[in-house]
Amino acid sequence: MKKLLTITSVLLLLITVTSCTSVRVATDYDKNADFNSYKTFAFFKTGIDKAEISDLDKRRILRAIESELLAKGYTKSQNPDLLVSIFTKSKERVDVFNNAWGIGNWGWGGLGGWGWGWGWNQQPAVSTSTEGVLFVDLIDANKKELVWQGSGTGYLTNRSVEKKEERIKEFVSKIMERYPPGDTK
Repeated sequence: MKKLLTITSVLLLLITVTSCTSVRVATDYDKNADFNSYKTFAFFKTGIDKAEISDLDKRRILRAIESELLAKGYTKSQNPDLLVSIFTKSKERVDVFNNAWGIGNWGWGGLGGWGWGWGWNQQPAVSTSTEGVLFVDLIDANKKELVWQGSGTGYLTNRSVEKKEERIKEFVSKIMERYPPGDTK
């Protein structure tokens, strides 16, 4: 029975850890925009300055976006076709697990013993995590209109600089996989 409890605990931990690694992506775009005409990009400083994250994380995000666009054949330019902006949101999630099933004293009046059953004195387990959303906006530089928006939602990490950078690259990569619309690469 103890082995079953250990295996169950490990499986629950694995499910929790793997569910936190995925990034859920959504996109929206202007169907009238000619995405084949866009060849160059620049960052929209005014929009980026409004993002409420650290300057270090902004630079990490912008480097990741630049890398993705360059890999798609775009060129960074002083006179761009597209302006790139970002926006972020986050919320703290608190989970309380009140599973009192386990080993406990199941006897009354001195006639009891120890065994499996309802554990009356167990404390709930509390965990917190931060879920973040990264929006990447692509704006037609001539018309000053939003033509594409991608968003990625997932759990954030603060474990180390390397892990944080890796997570940011994962967010941006998953979002930019969907650009341009209809691209099957």
